Amino acid sequence: MKVPRKSPLTAVLALCLIVAGCSRPPANTWQGYVEGEFVYLASSQAGQLTELSVARGQTVAQDAPLFTLEARNETEAVAQANEQLRAARAQLADLGTGKRPPEVDVTRAQLVQAEADAARAATQYRRDELQLRAGGIAQSQLDDSRANALSSAARVRELQSQVSVARLPGRLEQIRAQQAQVDAAQAQLGQAQWKLDQKSVRAPHGGLVFDTMYRSGEWVPAGSPVVRLLPPENVKVRFFVPEAVVGSLAPGRHVSIHCDGCAADVPAVLSFISNQAEYTPPVIYSNENRSKLVFMVEAKPQPADAPKLRPGQPVMVTLQ
Repeated sequence: MKVPRKSPLTAVLALCLIVAGCSRPPANTWQGYVEGEFVYLASSQAGQLTELSVARGQTVAQDAPLFTLEARNETEAVAQANEQLRAARAQLADLGTGKRPPEVDVTRAQLVQAEADAARAATQYRRDELQLRAGGIAQSQLDDSRANALSSAARVRELQSQVSVARLPGRLEQIRAQQAQVDAAQAQLGQAQWKLDQKSVRAPHGGLVFDTMYRSGEWVPAGSPVVRLLPPENVKVRFFVPEAVVGSLAPGRHVSIHCDGCAADVPAVLSFISNQAEYTPPVIYSNENRSKLVFMVEAKPQPADAPKLRPGQPVMVTLQ
C-alpha cells in the first residue's frame, strides 16, 4: 500500500501548530510580575548630609547605620539640657538637707555668746536685787537689770530655735515645686536627645538598598527620604487569574514561581486574593463574556528566596 506523501505546506503548518502548542502555558499557570513594597527612610529633622554609609545594591542588616545629618545644634541642646537637669537636682537635694554645716556652726557660735550674755545678765540682776534691799541702788537700776536679763534669755531662745530650724529640710511645698522643675528638665533633656538621635538613621529591617536619593554634602529637608530600602519580606509576585479559577484559591496555598535566569523555581504562598474583578481587555459585562473577568492575586516567597527576584521582573506562576 502506498502511503501518501505530505506536501511541504502541510509540514510547515504542522510544525507551527507544534511550536504554538509548546509556547502555550500549561494548566494552572499564569503570567505575572515581581513587585516590591519599598521602605522610604528619612529623618524628622532637616540638616546637611554628612555621611552616607550605604550604596545602591548593598544588602544591610537590621540596625545597620544608613546615613547621618549634621547635628551641632542638637548636640549643644543636649548638653544644655543636661546642665539644667543637674542644677535642678542639686537644688532639690539642697532643700532636703537644710542649711550647710558652716551656716549652722555660725548660728551655734552666736548661741554660745548669747548664753554667756544671758548668764551675766542674770547674775547682775540678782546682785542688783540685793543692792536694792540694802539701799545701795535705785529702783530704776534694778528695772534695767531685769529687762537686760529677760532680753538676754529671749535671745538665747531665739538662737536655739534658729539652730533647730537650720537642721530641717525645706517646706513640703518648696520640695514639690522643685521636684516639678526636675521633671520638666528631664523631659526637656528627653526631647533634645530624641532630636539628636533623629540625625542618625539606622535600618529598621535588614534588606536591599534599592536606591539613595542624596549625596554627601547636600541639604536634606525634614521628612525627605534619603535611602529606599527593600526588605525581603516586602517582595511579592502579582498575577491575574480567570473568574472560573479564583473561587478555588485561598490564602496559604502554595505556588511555584518560574523566572528567566533562575536556577530553579521559587516556592511561594498566596497572601492576598482581590475581591474586585477586572476586565482584560475592557468589555461590557454580560453572561457571554464573563470568562474575561480576572482577579488579582498576590503571592509571597520566603525571605531567604526573595533576593532571587527583582521588582518588575516577569514571571510565570503555577499553582501546586
